[in-house]
Amino acid sequence: MKKLLITLLLTLALVLPSYAITSNGIDFQDTLKAGQTNLIFNGSGIRTKAFLNIYVAALYLTKKQSNYITIMNADEPMAIRIVIISRLVSSGTFIEATKAGFERTTNGNTAPIKAKIDMLCEAFKDKIKKGDVFDLIYVPDEGTSIYRNGTLKSTIEGLDFKKYLFGIWIIDKPSHGNEPLRKGMLGLQ
Repeated sequence: MKKLLITLLLTLALVLPSYAITSNGIDFQDTLKAGQTNLIFNGSGIRTKAFLNIYVAALYLTKKQSNYITIMNADEPMAIRIVIISRLVSSGTFIEATKAGFERTTNGNTAPIKAKIDMLCEAFKDKIKKGDVFDLIYVPDEGTSIYRNGTLKSTIEGLDFKKYLFGIWIIDKPSHGNEPLRKGMLGLQ
């Protein structure tokens, strides 16, 4: 019986994902899969608005990197995981904030990727609840897949779209008061 229990525990340790990083009370895996590529945890931070904690986001890359321009332009697998930690988040406010983020990253020129932004917003349209997890996973030649709680909602083609999407969190002009989120995701703090 003791041998069976030890074997079972060792098997579970190999099968279950490893949660090696805790950020703002949220456990993140130290690796994440993007297609056939294992990504490593680069960093994480908390999104705040008006002194309220909204979500915790983590950036996963093929190797540690803190230069946002290099990350945005890289045509290699990467991912962002967003964990909603507030009951105050609605799909409407999340979509609004996403569109505002694209305005910042494109310097107001969203027209070339408007259809892609609309596809992304469609993935966020259902009621958002505390504890929801969104994975934005980019794989070259496939696009950016949007998962909500492990269910694929959409895949949006194009390096251009990935560049501006990931830029929402890591560009050098984050939304008001969210420099700590940016620095955290880039592994700078």
